[in-house]
Amino acid sequence: MLQEVTSCKGEIGMLRRAEGKVSTIISVREGLQVVCVIMRHSGKEERAVHYTDSSPPLRPGDVVILNVTAEELGLGSGGYHIVLPADAMDSDLPDAERLSDGHIMKLKYTPLQRSVLAVEEENSRFHPLFQKEKTLEGMPVLLGELHSMLPVALCWLRYREQQLNQPNQPVKMARNVAYIMTDGGALPLAWSQHIAQLEAMGWLQSTITYGQAYGGKLEAVNKFSALIAAKHAAKADICLVTMGPGIVGTGTRYGYSGIEVGELVNAVYALGGTPIVIPRLSFADERPRHRGISHHTLTALELAARCPAILPFPQNIAEEYAIIQEQLNRLETHQIRMMPSVSAEQIAESLRPYPLPITSMGRGLWQDPAYFQGVCAAVDCAIQLHNRST
Repeated sequence: MLQEVTSCKGEIGMLRRAEGKVSTIISVREGLQVVCVIMRHSGKEERAVHYTDSSPPLRPGDVVILNVTAEELGLGSGGYHIVLPADAMDSDLPDAERLSDGHIMKLKYTPLQRSVLAVEEENSRFHPLFQKEKTLEGMPVLLGELHSMLPVALCWLRYREQQLNQPNQPVKMARNVAYIMTDGGALPLAWSQHIAQLEAMGWLQSTITYGQAYGGKLEAVNKFSALIAAKHAAKADICLVTMGPGIVGTGTRYGYSGIEVGELVNAVYALGGTPIVIPRLSFADERPRHRGISHHTLTALELAARCPAILPFPQNIAEEYAIIQEQLNRLETHQIRMMPSVSAEQIAESLRPYPLPITSMGRGLWQDPAYFQGVCAAVDCAIQLHNRST
């Protein structure tokens, strides 16, 4: 029997585990359950996440072993423990769900490694696409650092589409939008509540995961093939790329996961696409390195991006404009595109149909409107570029 809390220590890390009993099932979505667990050592009821892509669904009364590391350390993991998988030999999953036609491993050489069918593989119906040289054919690709940029972008895109439709007519997404989740944050796509909600609302049809990230409608080996899949397999007109939830930052120049945005600029440019970087803006963040244009955006473009990108920027942000202008002067190799500013009231209108809260660093629209305005400026730029090419 597992002790109340077991720590597996080593030179490079620590795994903290605890035992509990499932009391209730809070919610279920594709690939994931959220449950309440009564902790054995404390008797307290706490929340946990259980992935059902590799283990059978849980029921009240089931005894589970939990990875409690993030919560024990007080990290911003969303307030959930993670259920460790049960013995695969006892799994009730159908054979079709346990087996995969693919031979590409994700989470390889870990106890959770799983095979997926990647778009590039011979068994994939998309394999012939990758036998030829393909480009993105100028497709606008929105590159964001934070996962919360995704729902803002899709809400604003839908709002712009609504303005083009006739009054009292159903809103249709005229443009096919594909979403690529990198492995910079969460590895399982199922962890994202935003993606589950956007798919349920019909606002997002195509999801692609690459690297060690998994769970997209399409799987890819790397960022290059994921981008090609977005254009030629998902038939996207516009592509959105962000990491999953869970950005890492260390307060240093290089030690943050969002620096991947610069690498993505290079990939999009090399494949003949149009890289559009969503600026991370804030006038509410008290940390100097994130005031105005975040140093994360600046460093990704100054250091990691070896190719030019478009950086849309909302006009008429008067607050501390001198700081912004000085920051923009550092990005001479990139194309700064000033876009008409939109009001917080307009953005609020675009967010109204979306039922989940959208925050960045705990701040919503009214606490930090510049963040949302930066996302909307980038979306407007992508729409503009797409319209010119059609």
